[in-house]
Amino acid sequence: MFHSFFKSRKWALWAYGGGTLLIATIVFQVQLSVVANEWYGRLYNLFQQSGSYKDNPQEGIALFWDTLIGLRYLDTFSTSDLSFVTIALPSTVTSAFLLWFTRIYALRWREAMTFDFLPRWRTVGEEIEGASQRIQEDCQRFANRVEEIGLKVVRAILTLFAFIPILWGFSHQVEVPMLKDVEGSLVWFALLVSIGGLILSWFVGIKLPGLEYNNQKVEAAFRKDLVFAEDNKIDYARPDTMIELFLGIRFNNHRLFLHYTYFDMWVAVYDSFMQVAPYLIMAPSLFTAAIPLGVLVQISNAFQRVHNGFALFLHNWTTITELRSIYKRLHEFEHNLRLHEKPQGDMVLQPSGD
Repeated sequence: MFHSFFKSRKWALWAYGGGTLLIATIVFQVQLSVVANEWYGRLYNLFQQSGSYKDNPQEGIALFWDTLIGLRYLDTFSTSDLSFVTIALPSTVTSAFLLWFTRIYALRWREAMTFDFLPRWRTVGEEIEGASQRIQEDCQRFANRVEEIGLKVVRAILTLFAFIPILWGFSHQVEVPMLKDVEGSLVWFALLVSIGGLILSWFVGIKLPGLEYNNQKVEAAFRKDLVFAEDNKIDYARPDTMIELFLGIRFNNHRLFLHYTYFDMWVAVYDSFMQVAPYLIMAPSLFTAAIPLGVLVQISNAFQRVHNGFALFLHNWTTITELRSIYKRLHEFEHNLRLHEKPQGDMVLQPSGD
């Protein structure tokens, strides 16, 4: 799975050059999110001060429009002059490029795996269960899921590096008795609730990987019979056989849906609490005028980003569960190939890596 792409000279440029480009793009996006956090603080501070412009409303409105669409940053290159437009436009373009290149990268990874498996599988004398699905579907899903989770992990790490200092700096403005004397209290609170949520999620969703794996097995058996029926409808796709196979699919899916239901309920309750957590901590500071509204918004945004970084695996538990089941199937397939494959000799089955 990994060797065919990351340990191949043929695919080295794509694996490492493309990966570097993806990381560089994410770094740029994270920097944009930091300046966007500052921009939201300026915007809400302006809203809070709106009453001071009641005798000269045009001045306040002009400041509002300058905050939205001003272009002074192009002259000063000062982050305090960034407007919504000068942040949103590069962010939009970068996001579109990242999504496009990520799909290309995942496709190249799938190509490397596919044409590593194919020539090895052709030499196997023993039948390997679900080989066609492993090569066609699982390679595609594995590359896509690893790329998806991998980018999120990189983004989470970079976001933590960028926002932890911001959240740490705001921690001295906490007025809650149990937290106000703790240095970096907002960061520690985000870390503790994220770890606690992850541990609970592990126990709540402990059966999901096995159920996903079983689900793929019963789906593969049903699909295999249908494929054979394309050439021999008399011996395959018989009603009694199809009913029996589909009953297995239905039974396994019902169990899977049940376990996902209570897992989704747990995540919904947890996320609802985390939405209001920064306000519960910082509201006393707002009412004592220790912080303005803009700072509260900045703290809330920074807290959510730090928490999301810590809670990455909790928020992507479904995808990770699916990835674990795919990895297990491909790992079994590779194991069977090593057991039964014969020397390939001069057999070559590789597309161009250009």
